[in-house]
Amino acid sequence: MHVVGIDNDMRKFFFGEEASTTWNRQRLETEVLNYEHCDVDIRDYQKIEEIFQRFGQDVSLIIHTAAQPSHDWAAKDPFSDFSVNANGTLNMLEAARHYCPDSAFIFTSTNKVYGDLPNYLPLIEQEKRWEIDSSHRYHQGIAEDMSIDNSKHSLFGASKVAADVLVQEYGRYFGMKTVSFRGGCLTGPSHSGTQLHGFLAYLMKCAVIGKPYTVFGYQGKQVRDNIHSSDLIAAFHEFYKDPGSAEIYNIGGGRESNCSMLEAIELCQEIAGRELNYTYQGDNRIGDHIWYVSDLSKFKSRYPDWKITYNVPQILQEIYEKNVERWGQDN
Repeated sequence: MHVVGIDNDMRKFFFGEEASTTWNRQRLETEVLNYEHCDVDIRDYQKIEEIFQRFGQDVSLIIHTAAQPSHDWAAKDPFSDFSVNANGTLNMLEAARHYCPDSAFIFTSTNKVYGDLPNYLPLIEQEKRWEIDSSHRYHQGIAEDMSIDNSKHSLFGASKVAADVLVQEYGRYFGMKTVSFRGGCLTGPSHSGTQLHGFLAYLMKCAVIGKPYTVFGYQGKQVRDNIHSSDLIAAFHEFYKDPGSAEIYNIGGGRESNCSMLEAIELCQEIAGRELNYTYQGDNRIGDHIWYVSDLSKFKSRYPDWKITYNVPQILQEIYEKNVERWGQDN
C-alpha cells in the first residue's frame, strides 16, 4: 500500500503539548513502508484537492478521523470546532466525489450524535457503576435506531451530527460508498491522551507519572465502552472489502469491553502498581453520558467475520507497556 497521512497536529492546538501527535507521525515515517505525510489542514480545500488530484482514481480507501474531538473544548471556540468537524468533512467528501468517487469513504462519527438521550434510559446505580435495566431493549447496547433529535448534544455533538449526515447524504445522493461509524471510546497504545479527550490513555498516564486526575460527576460510576484501535481498524477493513452506501454503525467495545470510571481507576492502579492521585468534582460535564455501551449486533450481522479481540484490562495493559518508558522520558 501507499499510505498518505494528512495531519497538521491540530490536536496540539486543541489540548496542548502533551496531546501532540508529532511523536506518532515520526514513528510512522520511520516504521511504515511507503508512508507519505502531508502537513495539511483539512479546512484548506485547495490543498486537499491537490492531494486528491495527484492520486485520483488510484485512491481506493479514505479513512477520515480528523476532528476536534472534545465537547468541552467546542464551547470555547465554536467556529474552529464546526469548521474542522463539518466543513472539513465536506472538503474531504467533495474531493473524493470529484477525484475518486468509487473509493470507500469511512468516517469516524461519535455516539454524541445521540446527544444526552442515553441519560434518560432506565439506569440503576450499582456499587461501582451505573447499569441499564436488564429488561430494556438496549440492555445489550444502544442501537442505531436511537433518535438524534430533541436532546442536548454539546456544540461538538452538533458539528459531528452535521458531518455524519453529510457522509450519509453523499452516499444516498451521489451513490458513494460511505459509512459513518458512531464510535464509543476509541483508544489504544498510540493515543495521545489528555484531560479533555482520551480517557483511558490519559488515566493510565496520570497513574504512571503521578499526575493529579479529576473525576467529573455521576459518582465516578459513569460507564463507557472502549474499543482498541486494532479492532476498529479490523472493522474498517471489513467495510473496505465489501462496502455499502450511506451505512451507519454504532461501534465500540460493546458488552465485551466496557468499564466505569471507578473500575478503570482500579485497573490502572493495579497495572501501574501505584495509587492514582485523583479528586472528585460533583458537576458532570455538559452533555456527558452516564451510561453508554454500543450495540454491535448490526455490524456483526453484516460482517460476521469481525469480532472484539481486546477487553478493557488488555487495552490498559498494552497502553501501559507501550508508553511507560516514553512517559518517563517526557517527565
